[in-house]
Amino acid sequence: MQIIPAIDIIDGKCVRLTQGDYAQKKVYNENPLEVAQAFADAGLQRLHLVDLDGAKAGTVQNWKVLETIAANTNLIIDFGGGIKTENDLEIVFNSGAALATIGSMAVKSESIFIEWLNKYGSDKFLLGADVKDEKIAVSGWLETTDIDVYDFMEKHIKYGVQQIFCTDVSKDGKLEGPSIELYKNIIQKFPSLYFIASGGVSSMKDLIELKQIGCSAVIVGKAIYEGRITLEDITRTNIN
Repeated sequence: MQIIPAIDIIDGKCVRLTQGDYAQKKVYNENPLEVAQAFADAGLQRLHLVDLDGAKAGTVQNWKVLETIAANTNLIIDFGGGIKTENDLEIVFNSGAALATIGSMAVKSESIFIEWLNKYGSDKFLLGADVKDEKIAVSGWLETTDIDVYDFMEKHIKYGVQQIFCTDVSKDGKLEGPSIELYKNIIQKFPSLYFIASGGVSSMKDLIELKQIGCSAVIVGKAIYEGRITLEDITRTNIN
């Protein structure tokens, strides 16, 4: 199971929110490159980079941070937040992202997303499924749809999507443990999917449990920044 550390960016700084609430913001490092280099030095290979300013503005903002990290590390970066147009997408790929992370777009502008999959290749996209009570949540989790998470995943897998991460909105940033039952159900329904767990991870015990149920990878953010999981722990237990 691959460990994918997360860096969330506001004003060019590394921050974390709780449950996507910009009012509950904590700055962890003024220099995201330092954080990314520490991840790379620990042997981690991927990075989940989120442009929170972009997500709020509806257009990519912090592409310079992406460019800097991509130029100075060998991390495979997926970048999301504010990708709404093909111009945004081009900026993200030209700045060094290996994958573009798409969430609300796949719900609100499904036909455009399918066009992108066909044009750029489905291996260039990471689909985010934010979930509240097994229904898809969009627009920074402010809006819950009536779309069933399993139907959503099945449809996009048919379109060619190969990697999906799922965040239980109720768990994110709260360090209360991940949604094991939800993830078990997803893995059971889509055994060949590269499935990435996200949200709620608080300890090495959580990581071991996610590995045991068959997750392909897990995104870890706050638990690393708060010292609940150290990079040494990850390396030592060979979970990555």
